[in-house]
Amino acid sequence: MARSLLAGAHYPRSLGEFQAWFSTDADCLDYLEWLRWPEGFVCPRCAHAKAWGLADGRYECHECGERTSVTAGTIFDRTRTPLTVWFTACWQFASQKDGISALSLKRSLEIGSYQTAWAMLHRLRCVLVRPGRERLHGAVEVDETYIGGDEPGLAGGRAKGKKVLVGVAVERLEPKGFGRCRMAPLADASGDSLRALLLDNVDEGSRVITDGWQSYRPATRDLYVHQPLVGASGADASKLPDVHSQPKALRGSHRWRVLLSPARAGRCSPTCPTPRPAPSSRCAGARTRRGRPAARRGCPAPRCVRGRAPRRGRRGGSWTAGGR
Repeated sequence: MARSLLAGAHYPRSLGEFQAWFSTDADCLDYLEWLRWPEGFVCPRCAHAKAWGLADGRYECHECGERTSVTAGTIFDRTRTPLTVWFTACWQFASQKDGISALSLKRSLEIGSYQTAWAMLHRLRCVLVRPGRERLHGAVEVDETYIGGDEPGLAGGRAKGKKVLVGVAVERLEPKGFGRCRMAPLADASGDSLRALLLDNVDEGSRVITDGWQSYRPATRDLYVHQPLVGASGADASKLPDVHSQPKALRGSHRWRVLLSPARAGRCSPTCPTPRPAPSSRCAGARTRRGRPAARRGCPAPRCVRGRAPRRGRRGGSWTAGGR
């Protein structure tokens, strides 16, 4: 899709618009079809423009007989979770300023299991990484931090026992501001680990701005122009303002149009360890608040507890839910 996307026209700009646009699975499928084939159906095998619609929601190419669906090759492929739940998860993931945890997503959408909520968020995070992206260049601030909360009894910014050590690299723009950011987990704060972080994310010859941690010297030797700022950590973190603002700011920097754009709608990478969402315990035999029987496959609880009865039929590998 070459044209620029506009809020309110190509993606919802408020919660009210979101609820009006995507009240049923059919609405979600229509939106995905528009994103995938804005000019009409195109066969993924032969690029033919004519196809027959099948009863299961798929399309069969008139030329080569290839069968495909709107959700094929995306994070929504073969999922048992209704698309309305997926889209709501995307909205919360993109609009929450401080991000959203799997437990919060499970509670807000009333998803049957924590594992399903975790797998959904993991898939969303995976597709935000653009394959083959270029490395950072120019002036780059680099630092490392622990993510996951403080632990009592441990002093020092690099004390062992804390959660996850993450390396952060941010482009510094002139005269002010910052550009792209890269984050990656580190085994430790040694020179070898930091050098691997730089080689993967920063172009050689760039000016690397760090605090006074000694491991940055061997990490940047012969490949980068190192500019250490002694005292740039701890209480005087203002010397590296860009890199210190990222661990919190990045959690809310995603946008709805990034999550559902054609470039981001692909499945996770082949090496992504995403488990297939497990069906919830609130499946067969469950009943809605209005006394209606729940669906027989997957977990319709996020929709049923709101008084929506599931209707028969499948679209793109997902059971559809009835409208209001």
